[in-house]
Amino acid sequence: MSTYKAPLDDLRFALYDVLGAEALFARLGQADVNRELVDAVLDEAARFSETVLAPLNKVGDEIGCTYDKATGEVTAPPGFKQAFDQFVEGGWTGLTNAPEHGGQGMPAVVGAVLTEMVDAANLAWGNFPMLSHGAVKALETYGEDWQKKVFLEPLVAGTWTGTMCLTEPHCGTDLGLLKTRAEPVSDDKYSITGTKIFITAGEHDLVPNIVHLVLAKLPDAPPGAKGISLFVVPKFKVGRDGAVGERNALRCGAIEHKMGIHGSATCVMNFDGAEGYLVGAPHKGLQAMFVMMNSARLGVGVQGLGLSERAYQNALRYARERLQSRSLSGPKLPEKPADPIIVHPDVRRMLLSQKALVEGGRLLSLHAYSQLDIAEKSQDAAERERADILAGFLTPISKACLTEWSIENTYNAVQCFGGHGYIAEHGIEQLARDARITTLYEGTTGIQSLDLIGRKTAATQGAGLKLFLAEVEAFAKQHEGDEALAEFIAPLRAKAAEWGKLTMDVLQRAASNPEELGAASTDYLFYSGYVVLAYWWARSVAAANVSGRPQAFKDAKRDTARFYFARLLPRTLAHKAAIESGAAPLMSMPADAFGAE
Repeated sequence: MSTYKAPLDDLRFALYDVLGAEALFARLGQADVNRELVDAVLDEAARFSETVLAPLNKVGDEIGCTYDKATGEVTAPPGFKQAFDQFVEGGWTGLTNAPEHGGQGMPAVVGAVLTEMVDAANLAWGNFPMLSHGAVKALETYGEDWQKKVFLEPLVAGTWTGTMCLTEPHCGTDLGLLKTRAEPVSDDKYSITGTKIFITAGEHDLVPNIVHLVLAKLPDAPPGAKGISLFVVPKFKVGRDGAVGERNALRCGAIEHKMGIHGSATCVMNFDGAEGYLVGAPHKGLQAMFVMMNSARLGVGVQGLGLSERAYQNALRYARERLQSRSLSGPKLPEKPADPIIVHPDVRRMLLSQKALVEGGRLLSLHAYSQLDIAEKSQDAAERERADILAGFLTPISKACLTEWSIENTYNAVQCFGGHGYIAEHGIEQLARDARITTLYEGTTGIQSLDLIGRKTAATQGAGLKLFLAEVEAFAKQHEGDEALAEFIAPLRAKAAEWGKLTMDVLQRAASNPEELGAASTDYLFYSGYVVLAYWWARSVAAANVSGRPQAFKDAKRDTARFYFARLLPRTLAHKAAIESGAAPLMSMPADAFGAE
């Protein structure tokens, strides 16, 4: 069975040494959120994740959720409810929510650290509370006062959970095609009818009520995405006074049998005239849903990060213990029958790739979350706007890259274990299966790529990219004369300049051929992700050099950064070549020439 130990040293290094979280909290008016308090939160989150959640990971995979066809009820795996009760009792569900709704008001970046630990310990379990946060944000932003009062307190407290009901059997990303209907039945109530699929935590036994946020169309809705409205539809009816009534006309029709995350309930939800309330303005539901979706997208990126961390820990442990063959340069442990496999160059390639992507990816993720904090809490309107743009720009990079890298990292962990990684005993193959979904839900990698190059770059004239490149240049200028960083600053500056030029070239080609954006999108996203990580590795070395960390810690950061710049950053060369090849190699072949149907 795989094990998990929260990487507290590196989490603290990322928060305090690199991101300067203490100064950030004080600048945002949260001086009471000091290092002593945050450290206590991290220690307790580590304890809960390691001792309560991690032991249930294999149970969830082997037993999974069960579905009662007669009643439509779903039962979570053994131990999941007891763990959720502890989570609620500990106040974790409200960690980053506003105090006026019963939350603790901690910064989003601290919540991200909690989420990483939870997801690394037990991704399937972590899915149950995950979407509640997005539901809270959507209702905070667009809900009426009475909706906030009635729904937010139990969602924040964790006595209810939330869902996001978008996808239907005939439409995935193209929500303009959805068929779920909303018929007015009184001044403020609607009858919701339709089927939604792939609904995470749509039905379960962890809490008595589940709050569904459902996209549907009103009778007078204009066609397409402009005709979508958002409704809050609870499992048990809830009055404007907060009184909980009878069971609503909705039911789980099935749970999906999946490749991974067996302990997570992925539901088909049938709404048969269920009572709901309109959230926000009619036909403006997509705006409200994006509030939930953007929160979930960053959260799914953290899921990939957590799985990568756990995979790396177990691969490293195994590589130190497994004896096989001798070092190419001669025996390293002559008293043993063979050397540990960590002496072999290719095993080190896999381990260093994991280490570089995990530790660099952690900073990418936490930086994005810190921008959410600034966008929400800064007293400077211009700073809030900049942070909002930058957070939006980083969201598709964080979601797509951290999840795609989790596929690579769990794959490399399986390779380190060899045949022992393929069998269930060691738990590594579970991590690989669980990781696969993270690149799909809340928008596939292709969708994130189009979002980055289209909505976040072309449509804004590169506003987010310009802000990020300015941050890179400010860092490079600050350390121009620092000999200890010279080996990183020059290639980082060169890649940043290349990123800007590559972007302009794509946008210019797209002006005459819109297919160019789609053709370049995925390679552009990965190119962007690798340059972003180059920045964070340079910053990691700079932060480590001036920290009070042990010399071995500092040396490990520098060695990993050198590996990243030498072995992983060159992947941008292939992505650049693919981008520059244009749309023709992809679009010239007729659809019917691909082969037999």
